[in-house]
Amino acid sequence: MKITPLLLAIVFCTLGRVGLAAELPEIVLWPQGMPEPVVPAEPAEIVDQGKDGIQRRTNISRPRLFVHLPPAGQAKSGAGIIVVPGGGFGRLADGHEGSEACEWLAKQGVVAFGLAHRTPTTNHKEPNAGPVQDAQQAVCEVRRRAKEYGIDPQKIGVLGFSAGGQVSVVAATNDLRFPAAAGSPSHKPDFLLLIYPYKIYDPMTKALRAEIRLDAGLPPTFLAQMGDDGASLPQGTALLYLELVNRKIPAEIHVYERGGHGFGMRARPNAPGTADWTHRATEWLQLRGYIAASKS
Repeated sequence: MKITPLLLAIVFCTLGRVGLAAELPEIVLWPQGMPEPVVPAEPAEIVDQGKDGIQRRTNISRPRLFVHLPPAGQAKSGAGIIVVPGGGFGRLADGHEGSEACEWLAKQGVVAFGLAHRTPTTNHKEPNAGPVQDAQQAVCEVRRRAKEYGIDPQKIGVLGFSAGGQVSVVAATNDLRFPAAAGSPSHKPDFLLLIYPYKIYDPMTKALRAEIRLDAGLPPTFLAQMGDDGASLPQGTALLYLELVNRKIPAEIHVYERGGHGFGMRARPNAPGTADWTHRATEWLQLRGYIAASKS
């Protein structure tokens, strides 16, 4: 194969992107070993990019957080947000529902943590069991390291997409699902952002899934959803919003007519809501004091 200047440029550009990703600080969640149910170390973890341009990660046996710090010159807001990608528990769509969301938050002064929870768990009795443990441990660990990252330990939130939204709300409304040492930081987030949370609605009972224990308490919550989403039904998002309102918990909801499922941080043609939700989320984070208001 002839090596042309254009080919060299592509190779170096690709290597640069890989190197940049590899340089992200990582926080291993279970250095002493994770609780059951585990994902075996073989086959090895894989990251690939499909024909649709979406990055996907699977075979994650070492759950961890990728740390995205605000860029140089951007003051920290004092908030930390853990981003939980979707992927249906078989893999993680951790590009457009992970690293891209982290970069968006970091540019606004948030220290963002991309969660690579164990996967695949689709063959486990409860597919969300391991990911929920990872999400709870992630909040504990970020709160434990708050001073290290310049974060207010009372300003730690979770942003979950699709299956990551289900994981986020189940983790927040349940007691710890693993043994913890006495004096461990709380696993309860201070706020939630749930973007088309997956299967939180039970069509049989026409109610929220039983695992969401609302009486255990929820923090202020932002919700965004497309009305034509056949994977994450809008009834679940709407019901959760009503439950929050009934409990006088601060909440905001945006349901757009069209846009489908799984758009993440990437706008879709003829579906303005897929681009709008980030603006509304930014305003909500400003309203709650988690990022600074823009100067105009």
